[in-house]
Order: sequence, then structure tokens, then C-alpha cells
Amino acid sequence: MNLKQKAKRLKEDIPTVFIALKHKDTPIIAKIIAAITVGYALSPVDLIPDFIPVLGYLDDVILLPAFIALAIKLIPHDIFEQCRKESENMWTNGKPQKWYYALPIVLIWLLIIWLIVKGIWF
Repeated sequence: MNLKQKAKRLKEDIPTVFIALKHKDTPIIAKIIAAITVGYALSPVDLIPDFIPVLGYLDDVILLPAFIALAIKLIPHDIFEQCRKESENMWTNGKPQKWYYALPIVLIWLLIIWLIVKGIWF
């Protein structure tokens, strides 16, 4: 498997990591890393903004795959495989079947915007 195939596979494993995050038998440290991974993958804010030449994309190329790989390594193999089978049913044509999976991220961003507006006006 070449590097491009590995990168594609890691990207496809994000829904699996999300499902493993909710699995009752996933170890707590794996759940913490999985939560960080999923949150970072879904967040529109990067550690290094994309407009910074070269460095802006390094976090997407290095950090996200590293988080995914670490989460996968911490999740027991049998649990990960079970979650992988469940994740195959979540997506249709590269899009999630259940739109409400995005609600926690939307709510977090609405809270941040509200706090900023409140801080500016009051």
C-alpha cells in the first residue's frame, strides 16, 4: 500500500473513530484521542491557518493523520473492526446519511460566536 492509499484509508477511518468514541468498550484514553481527532477533523479552525504558505497545510497533512493513526492504535482491534462495519452504513456517496451528526459542532460554534458578541457589546 503506497502513501496515497494509506492517507485515503486514514481519511475514511474518521467515521469509524467517531463510532468507536461512542462504543462502551473503548478505553477512556482512546475516547479522549478519538474526540480530539473528530473535533479537529470537523472544525473549520486549524491550528495553523491555511493562508500561511506551506505551513498552513502541514497541520492537515501531518497532524490529522497522526491523530487518526494514534486513535486507531489505542482502540482495541476487535472493537475497531466492529465500528468499521457500522461506519460503512453511515455514508452514501461520500456524505453522511444522518445530518444531525454535525449538530454538536454547529452548537459549539454558535456558543463561541455568542460569547464573542456578548464580550464585544457588553
